[in-house]
Amino acid sequence: MFDFAFWLLSYLVPFLAVLTVIVFVHEMGHYLVARWNGVAIQTFSVGFGRELFGWNDRHGTRWRISAVPLGGYVRFVGDMNAASVPDADALRDVPPDLAPKLFANKNVWQRIAIVAAGPIANVLLTFLILYALLLGYGRYTIPAVIGEVLPNSAAEAAGFLPGDEILSVDGYVVRGFEDFQRFVATSPERPIAVEFERGGAIEDVTLTPEAVRVEDRFGNEQRIGRIGISRDVGNTDITLYRPGPIEAVGMTFEEIRFIIQRTAAFLGDFFVGRGDVEQLGGPVKVAKVSGEVATLGIVALINLMALLSLNIGIFNLLPIPMLDGGHLLYYLVEAIRGRPLSMRIQELGFRFGFALVLALMVFTLFNDTVFAHFGILR
Repeated sequence: MFDFAFWLLSYLVPFLAVLTVIVFVHEMGHYLVARWNGVAIQTFSVGFGRELFGWNDRHGTRWRISAVPLGGYVRFVGDMNAASVPDADALRDVPPDLAPKLFANKNVWQRIAIVAAGPIANVLLTFLILYALLLGYGRYTIPAVIGEVLPNSAAEAAGFLPGDEILSVDGYVVRGFEDFQRFVATSPERPIAVEFERGGAIEDVTLTPEAVRVEDRFGNEQRIGRIGISRDVGNTDITLYRPGPIEAVGMTFEEIRFIIQRTAAFLGDFFVGRGDVEQLGGPVKVAKVSGEVATLGIVALINLMALLSLNIGIFNLLPIPMLDGGHLLYYLVEAIRGRPLSMRIQELGFRFGFALVLALMVFTLFNDTVFAHFGILR
């Protein structure tokens, strides 16, 4: 009983707190843009399944907290379900005064704006969090100067020498040695272009970090890239850098671009046989990570929220029916053709999307509970 209570407080509570904020922001994006476009909204739900409690606002929208806190939805009047599949019968029998307020009767560009607003809200949440943390706390950094090049390493083969100052990796500015380590670590077996300064001259080199497995502070095994360089760090090497409000905007956008690019590269690895299935995680793994990060403090948990919000926003933009990206694909086709796809094609697409998303959920749950805990793939 004590173990269960500890698990509940240490893992489940931080996970649900982070997920609830992310879901609320995502759905609020849909809701606000829909309201601005005069759409009648039936339900705003945080969670799925049976309603635990709720209330109706003056616009007739039912706000509800549901029993399964693993998502949420905004359901428009005239929808068949929470995935915003149009209900043909409801659309046909709708009162004339309500017809202009139906989502399905809005023009295609209004529908695109409403659907895109959810993922955009997630990206905005990420930006605001990262920007606020950067302005409020700054960042500790050490000079991006190589101290030692290990023999028989990728760095030695590429010609790096002690004293070289790293300037950029793949076009990303290196502001400290910690940046260089992160850019290399997130590129196992993927070529990276490095710009560095040696004796006042700017040089470029391309090399491929080798993939190695390491354990983090919580004992989780990670697959990262290494090139074989290091440097000693003294107390005088560490400085606190606080960017100004304008510079922080650019740094935050660059960080978001980096996360998106590295996420896309991670997913792309699976198509070329480099992917590591153990790195994929579902709700169980996210809950575990949330609990671990929560032990580092509220700032670390808020930073995790920013990363998860961005990844959820990106995932929702995938062109899979049932996800926002699938709806956007339908509407873009409609904008090009001048008329929507037939209901039959849309229904087939939603069924395929549902099966694909369900299969992904089952796989990640299996991956979380079997591979991670019993080490089948190790």
